[in-house]
Amino acid sequence: MYVLGYDIGSSSVKAALVEIETGKTVASDFYPKVEMPMYAERAGWAEQDPEMWWTNLKLANASVLRQSNANPQDIKAIGISWQMHGLVMVDKNRTVLRPSIIWCDSRAVPFGEKAFHAIGEERVLSHLLNSPGNFTAAKLAWVKENEPEIYDRIDKIMLPGDYIAMKLTNEISVTIEGLSEGIFWDFKENALSQDIMDYFGFEKELIPDKVPVFGIQGRVSGPAAKELGLYPGTPVSYRAGDQPNNAASLNVFNPGEIASTAGTSGVVYGVLDEVKYDPRSRVNIFAHVNHHPESTRLGVLLCINGTGILNSWMKKNMVPENLSYHEMNRLAAQSPIGARGISVIPFGNGAERILENRDMASSFHGVNFNIHSLSDLLRGAQEGIVFSFQYGMEIMQQIGMDIRVIRAGNANMFLSPLFRETLASISGAVIELYDTDGAAGAAKAAGIGAEIYASPAEAFSSLKKIMSVEPDNGNKAQYQEAYQRWKFLVSEK
Repeated sequence: MYVLGYDIGSSSVKAALVEIETGKTVASDFYPKVEMPMYAERAGWAEQDPEMWWTNLKLANASVLRQSNANPQDIKAIGISWQMHGLVMVDKNRTVLRPSIIWCDSRAVPFGEKAFHAIGEERVLSHLLNSPGNFTAAKLAWVKENEPEIYDRIDKIMLPGDYIAMKLTNEISVTIEGLSEGIFWDFKENALSQDIMDYFGFEKELIPDKVPVFGIQGRVSGPAAKELGLYPGTPVSYRAGDQPNNAASLNVFNPGEIASTAGTSGVVYGVLDEVKYDPRSRVNIFAHVNHHPESTRLGVLLCINGTGILNSWMKKNMVPENLSYHEMNRLAAQSPIGARGISVIPFGNGAERILENRDMASSFHGVNFNIHSLSDLLRGAQEGIVFSFQYGMEIMQQIGMDIRVIRAGNANMFLSPLFRETLASISGAVIELYDTDGAAGAAKAAGIGAEIYASPAEAFSSLKKIMSVEPDNGNKAQYQEAYQRWKFLVSEK
């Protein structure tokens, strides 16, 4: 018997088939094998065709069924994870009206900022926990003003995962987690935000009916079953955005627990059990996967745009062509803590929320042509990425997060011993690395929603810890000296 998970990213769509009894991923694959295209008619825009997600899901799904030779009747539940904050719009015939405006599209920022000030900053933050910013509600406001002929034809709006659920079940619905990531959910009223709906002039009928994150949200329809080779009636029983789902995949459900990723961008995600917010809106706060009005579970999301992309840029532009990431890590480790006085600001991938939406770019400081080498530059870059994490985690601590253990998948920057040792030492937290991914996590979470597993603890009992990294307290002063030098540069900019 199996559970099936889909992870709808902006680069690819992944599917994973997990054996219920053992928790083992028996097959997984992703499509396309090169990154999915994003369409940018203008600078700052980013769109994708939702049908492209469905096409690649079918390919990944077929590969997983072929690899495993599983009987479709043995697949007992399906879970979905997706790229957050996107906007999909369909008409009454469930036809997509325009390409999806996805998470990294920045055209709606002025709409969100205007609403933030017009409604009142304190009211917005205390009720929505975030400014409308560039999230789904602001994107819809952009469509309403700039494409009124499309807006007038909308029957329902959706997030990317809601669209995939519609394709699977022929039903349209949304979760509280989804509404909160779109900045439509009022946490004080435990209801759809009347402030947002009234200010932007949105009709309530545009919002789909609510379903729980864990629970039977619909069943695979006959036509979808035929397209996918699945069994009709298979329940779709879990749905969550990629960062809440990544946390769930790492068994992060309880207050104080922390999950992290460090790919192109970096994320630290922690769970709170009371309604709080950052008065300066430098971190985002959404409903976590197990949030209920009577049992508060909020995800504090720290996102840093310029992290692993700096390491990637250095590989492309500053190191010999045949040098692998593994060899780069080894070379960086030859430089001492503090990189002989080099400090690297990693924020070269656009405006940073932790800097209150300033775009301070990336820069190298303290380079001396007579003493510094490539190893110092590489170490300085990795330390700069870690220090950006610590800078953001200090904001999280200000609103009540107690960061003692950070769980992460064994991927991307966490493959670097220098990166994880520096992060453990500067934060004082133990780093735990696990063998998991978003698609496998969504599959196991679907087992919770279908009541195959009695609890998250049971669903994720097979989660395999690869290693733990303890803080290096013996060199704490050296790490702190390097961090304070870096932090001074950030504050001075």
